[in-house]
Amino acid sequence: MNNFFKVKHHSSKSKARLGEIKTDHGIIKTPGFVPVATKGTVKALTPELVREIGVQTAFVNTYHLVTHPGVDIIQKAAGIHKYSGLDIPLMSDSGGFQVFSLARDKRDSGSKFLSHESLTTSWSPRKRKNFSPSSLNQTRKADVRGDEHPLLVKISEDGVRFRSTFDGKLIEFTPEKSMEYQAKIGADINMAFDECTYYPASHEYAEKAMKRTHEWLKSCIIYKARQRNLLSSPLQYLYGVIQGGTFEDLRRQSAEVVLAQNTPGVAIGGVSVGESKKEMREQVKWVSDYLLKDRPVHLLGVGQIDDIIDLVKYGIDTFDCVEPTRLARMGTLYKARYQDFLSQRGPYPESEKNLVSSLSNEIDITKTIYKNNLEKVDENCDCYVCINFTKSYLHHLFKQREILGYTLATYHNLWTMEKLFEKIRELIKRDLI
Repeated sequence: MNNFFKVKHHSSKSKARLGEIKTDHGIIKTPGFVPVATKGTVKALTPELVREIGVQTAFVNTYHLVTHPGVDIIQKAAGIHKYSGLDIPLMSDSGGFQVFSLARDKRDSGSKFLSHESLTTSWSPRKRKNFSPSSLNQTRKADVRGDEHPLLVKISEDGVRFRSTFDGKLIEFTPEKSMEYQAKIGADINMAFDECTYYPASHEYAEKAMKRTHEWLKSCIIYKARQRNLLSSPLQYLYGVIQGGTFEDLRRQSAEVVLAQNTPGVAIGGVSVGESKKEMREQVKWVSDYLLKDRPVHLLGVGQIDDIIDLVKYGIDTFDCVEPTRLARMGTLYKARYQDFLSQRGPYPESEKNLVSSLSNEIDITKTIYKNNLEKVDENCDCYVCINFTKSYLHHLFKQREILGYTLATYHNLWTMEKLFEKIRELIKRDLI
């Protein structure tokens, strides 16, 4: 386990730390950002551009890769790295977040399983006998993790059944199935199968989901131990997932149980699913005292700039979020004014305040005011986009719906995020965070 993660420096100001996660496909310097590559691609970017930006790692979605193209073909292609060309460390989720995605009726249930026959969409297996994939188009909505909503059939103590958004095929996820799927996908870091509790769930339901998550984690561990020598996959590391909703007692209990399982890493799940930022920060704070110094901590689905600055202080090592790439495709570009920030010697927390204010600006390039603006996209950025193109040109691309616009905007936003984390790591090294 020590070969997997090593802490290089602890901040004297907080729980923030500099570390390295070592995988078969490279080293991740932490704290680090994890762009979401849902279907095996960072949307709008080639793998070469991903490497050029300096992206260290990305997050692929097990549910969607099971749906299409199927994990067997990915395994035959020698794993997701070869199949996608993303030759960097990759993380895969478990499929558990999709439980949240369709649990829209928010009903607590005392029965053995939670049935979701009455969904927020009009589609139902019972109502539509003549099914066709096109009938699912109305269900294709992006959620907070950038995924399309699957059609949830049933949650039981054994696992979850989904109806594919691609072809309507019934797909079953259990802890064992999730581990099998992730092994075939071949990502370096796997998440244990969990139930991401919806918001606002009652204490009763959040506790049931948490306990179910704990039992599923134990099943994942047993399965991986049995299959370690049977599957021809690269070395993969399992993260247990802390749940518990917005309840302090459950969060603390979950942290104790998950960390006791001694997985190589741990993730905090079920945050940023509709609660306020204050509530989200509290959930992380409650478990921060339980986090161990020799294991990396991933925060699922969080990546807004102000969140990152606050949460690295609780010992979070990696963050995944769709926001930089999703906003880019909407024409929203980050503006970063930090070229000489590190030369400032302001006392903590003034330096932190300056960093947040310098990085929290953004522009909507689709606005008419940029039509004739021949200035560079961001005067303080030295990425390929800002060196070579103007605001007017990007405005033109978006107004004409040219695909190149999405590529350039995504490149710029991820470049900005990578530079942000470089600055954060430097601040930790100087004990300013």
